[in-house]
Formats: sequence, C-alpha cells, structure tokens
Amino acid sequence: MSTTLIRNGRIVTAVDDYRADILLEDGRIAAIGRQLDAGPEVRVIDAAGLMVFPGGVDCHTHLENTFGDSTTCDDFASGTKSAAFGGTTTIIDFAFQSQNTSPLDAIERAQSKAAVGASIDYGFHVIVTHVDDAVLNDMRHAIRHEGVSSFKMFMAYPGTVMVDDAAIFRSMRMVGEHGGMIALHAENGTVIDLLIREALAQGHTSPKYHALTRPAILEGEATHRGIKLAELAQAPVYFVHLSAKEALAHVIEARDAGIPVFAETCPHYLFFDESVYDSDDFSLAKYVMSPPLRSRESQDALWTALKTDDLQLVSTDHCPFCMKEGHMGRVRQKMHGRDDFSKIPNGAPGIETRMTVIYDGGVRKGRISLNRFVELTSTAPAKLFGLFPRKGTIAVGSDADLVLFDPQAQQVLSVHTHHSNCDYSLFEGHHVHGKVRKVFSRGDLIVDEEQWLGTPGRGQFVRRGEAGGF
Repeated sequence: MSTTLIRNGRIVTAVDDYRADILLEDGRIAAIGRQLDAGPEVRVIDAAGLMVFPGGVDCHTHLENTFGDSTTCDDFASGTKSAAFGGTTTIIDFAFQSQNTSPLDAIERAQSKAAVGASIDYGFHVIVTHVDDAVLNDMRHAIRHEGVSSFKMFMAYPGTVMVDDAAIFRSMRMVGEHGGMIALHAENGTVIDLLIREALAQGHTSPKYHALTRPAILEGEATHRGIKLAELAQAPVYFVHLSAKEALAHVIEARDAGIPVFAETCPHYLFFDESVYDSDDFSLAKYVMSPPLRSRESQDALWTALKTDDLQLVSTDHCPFCMKEGHMGRVRQKMHGRDDFSKIPNGAPGIETRMTVIYDGGVRKGRISLNRFVELTSTAPAKLFGLFPRKGTIAVGSDADLVLFDPQAQQVLSVHTHHSNCDYSLFEGHHVHGKVRKVFSRGDLIVDEEQWLGTPGRGQFVRRGEAGGF
C-alpha cells in the first residue's frame, strides 16, 4: 500500500473548510498540516483548485437484490464501480431474510456476494420479513457480534415482505435496547393493494397508475403510525426514501417533541415531480419507484427540511432495472410490467450521480451550504449507522476515503458515460457544475479522471457500531 501526499487542497468537512496537505499511509489519514514533508517514496498529488471531501456514504443501495420475479441489474462489481466514479466510497446494502431463512443466514449470503464483487467498502441492513423469538435472538446477535446494527421492515407489499405493527413494535423494542435501529418503508400497504386491484379491474394498466394508487396521504399515515410505535417502544426509528410533505410533517412534529426520529430523502424526489406522469406511455416506467414522485410543494418542503436538519441525509435508493428487456442479459426488468403496472419492478438508478447533482442543485443554487452538503452525503449517514469516525470525515486516524472534486468543471450527465449496468439515467442530458476528479478508498487511488483503477473484491465489509445515536 503506497504512501500519498495530497497537497494544496481545500479540505471541506461537515464543520471545517480550510487549506492543507493530507498524508495517506497504510490506508488511513496519517497527518494533516501545511507544507508537510514528502520523502522520495511518497506519491504527491497537487489538488490546487480542487475541494477535498470525505468519501460519500450511501446508506441505501440495492445491488444484486431480488424483488419478486426481478433482480436489480447492477451487481456488486458494476454498482460499486459506478458509486466510486460518483464519489461514494462506502455503501450500506441489504441482506434479505426470506421466509425460510434467518437474519444471520441472510447476512452470510449477502457477504459472500459482496466479497467477490465490491470494489469499495460496504455494510448491510437486514430486511426482516417475519418475526418470532428466534429471529429476535438473531437480530440481537447481529448487533452484538456481526457488526450489523440496522434492520429494514416494510409497511407495504402485503403477501410478500410486509410485516404487521406488532412485529415492528417487538423488533423496535428489542433492537433499541441493544443499540440498533429499525428502518421503515412507510406506506399503508393494505389500502394501496386495494387501490391497485381496483385500478386494474377498471382496465388501468399504464405506469402512471403506479403513482395514482400510492397517494401521499398513505405515506403520511404510515409514517405517523411508525413514529408512534417507536415512541411506545422507546427506540429510534429511521424512515427510508421519504417523499411526501404529509410524511415530513409528522417527522418534524416528532423531532420537535424530542423523539429520536430520523429520515432520508433521495435525489429523484428533489429534482423530479409528479408532472412526469402525464401520459399512458410505457416510457414512464423509468419513474416507477416507491414511493412515487410527489408534488412540487413536497419537493420544496424536502429541500427546506434538508437545510434545517428535519431531514438528516440524502441516499439514493439505487434500485436499477433496465428499460430494455435482455439488456446485458438482464431479464424481467421494467418491461415485465408492460401490460400491468403492478408488475413493473420498482426502482431507479442514481448511485453515480448523487453527489454531483446535490452539489449542483443544492450548494451552487444556494439551497444548502457546502458544509451541509458534506454532512448530508457523508458525515450524517456515517454517524447514524455506526461508521463514524472511521468513515464520514477527514481526520487523523480515519480511513483515507477521499474525493478530489472540481467545482468549476461542467459536464452533461448521460447513460453513455456512467458506469452502471442500467440502460438509462433519470438525469439524462442534465448540465451540471462540479465533477469528481480522483477518488481514494483506504488510501488506494481507484478513480483517476476517467480511468478505473479499482478491482472487484478489494472492498471490505465494515463492522458497524451503535445505530441511531446521532
């Protein structure tokens, strides 16, 4: 492992903004200072004119995840490569507990996939689909001994992954006692299921009915219910992919009351709105994600909440399915629901564009500060999910995960230049300011301009500490 000195960079963290040199040694940050000495064996990189950020932490990705009949088109190799080119150096993906397996089995299976393909560091949340005493014991063991301290539960998709309120409450109570946290997908699944069946019975099969059958009020209702369960359990709760102002209002109320409630939103909710669902054309399937895109009023409220810390971070929910059936050998992708919107795999790509679009649309347009940008994309997810200070900051002793970012560079985002296996980009043709120039993961230079220097399997599983303590 080589020693590297990054000179003359503008170092930006969640709280600092200054110019200094950074010495990277043995995978960690060894020193930070002015005019540090470099020996003859030290590689020197001049970062003049560039910002140096801590590597991005994306705590909501779906790589090689199977939902129903469909598997996401990015595996750990392509997905983590795409993440790295976007400035993300750590992800938290999902280990899926099927009906016949335990959470510990799920973690082992997920680790075996990631160990082969991941080029950046990774952790896991466990998707818990049923709860009994044995499952609760496994969850406790995962927190204490496996370095997995967060568990996702669904309030939607009855008959597949949805769990009832009692299961959520039991899990919250136990997990909260042992330093873990439940993450909730909050939509009222049984009412949505009814609305879907009614729409199909009326002959409504096009993608726009995905949005029409998942109204914002049902996200709001489930979010409020989840908060009350957490309050009763005296445990923290985290809401994934919050999209609606109706849900946000309950989060704000709870946080103002001192309840440990946390929530993320995603770039697609910040830059797109429900006006895209304006026809019956199947091309709108690229906007089929859950929850669906919401109103402009919701979008404005989300930006405000990011600024005021009513929302704590931005993750991608990178859950990519191809629009073209058979692309790169992927089957049962978006076209699987050509004649029935309820069969369209839910999800969209975004792992590579997150940091750039949030910088361009947030910092450059004055919606958030530069320090807040770093907090939202790196520091807050690291703190919330037990990775800090190893990840999420630039400090002596922290992992040498660094992004050299050019704020003056301009680029046009496109599927033709990204590194995901997905065959479309939600941000196709968007002109943005800011570009990732170099990326270091534990001191290794893995992205150098357009050159890929990473390798599948070099990523490491990161054991996480207590979750929800931020």
